[in-house]
Amino acid sequence: MTIPFLDLKAINGRHREELSTAFERVLDSGWLILGQEVEAFEFEFSNYCGSRHCIGVGNGLDALHLVLRAWNIGEGDEVIVPSNTYIATWLAVSYAGATPVPVEPDPATCNIDPSLLEKSITPRTKAIIPVHLYGQTADMDPIMEIAERHGLKILEDAAQAHGALYKGKVAGNLGHAAAFSFYPGKNLGALGDGGAVTTDDPALAEAIRELRNYGSREKYQNERKGFNTRLDELQAAFLRTKLKSLDDDNSRRREIAKLYQSCLSGLPIRFQEVPLWASPVWHLFVVRTPQRDRLKQALNEKGVGTLIHYPIPPHLQPAYADFNTIPTLPLARELSDEILSLPMSPVLDDQDVYAIVDIIRDTLK
Repeated sequence: MTIPFLDLKAINGRHREELSTAFERVLDSGWLILGQEVEAFEFEFSNYCGSRHCIGVGNGLDALHLVLRAWNIGEGDEVIVPSNTYIATWLAVSYAGATPVPVEPDPATCNIDPSLLEKSITPRTKAIIPVHLYGQTADMDPIMEIAERHGLKILEDAAQAHGALYKGKVAGNLGHAAAFSFYPGKNLGALGDGGAVTTDDPALAEAIRELRNYGSREKYQNERKGFNTRLDELQAAFLRTKLKSLDDDNSRRREIAKLYQSCLSGLPIRFQEVPLWASPVWHLFVVRTPQRDRLKQALNEKGVGTLIHYPIPPHLQPAYADFNTIPTLPLARELSDEILSLPMSPVLDDQDVYAIVDIIRDTLK
């Protein structure tokens, strides 16, 4: 038996004919950078998220970074980030020249805990980046209320949350701006890298358009010190194709998550809790157990692929060794020692889930 953690060949193979047509359309156009495909995808994805603007960029990290730059956040400023996240969230703050200030998660949802935010706000705080971790939105209403009271910007890190809902509203339209990644393994994944910013703010949208393209609105006229980070025409064409099936794929992920939850109930294992206001898209299905390493080995021996998201919290990475003021952050460390991501994708069938469940039951009984 072999069950890969993520079968991108099967996921993209379902769209082979449409993807080939998209490739030929771009090839025949002769236009490869910032053309009609990018413009069309930006329109379609902004409509999907319910935002007024979408700006395609090179990747999710750049999407985060450019928003902070456009808000003039930099040296001497602080940005609140989750302690439990992929390091890209922190790197975006560092690239802007600001200081990431970590806040621990709610142990039930694994997302940033709104009740802890105000303890970390200082006169230097300029923004908060809540991450919609594993495909479930952070609790945005209290976060937005705190931001409004303190005059802070809210940047959603929606890299894992394409189509996730918060009180019926789509991720990407819950803060002042949002950053998406279209890395191939995402729910909406390109056949390479890509990212986007969504926002209702026209001034911010215009600033991002300039920053992604050497700081230029018109060729050879540079309004800002910008970057070269553009979503290319080919990836935009592929994303337009796959966006059509995103809701169906997310529905299948929800079915698989329910199957895992029902079949694994009663075992010494914990799931990411789902509040009534949340409708996750299950980018990852993460379980938590003190027997994580034993479980991972048992699944691996039976041919089941798993991953750990994430084995080392950002504050313990060598990249942040100079951050001697960062607190212990025990919950982030505890999660990193106990979490395990099980196979999750729209092409995973029920029999595969049952086979995975049987191995878990035999291991943890």
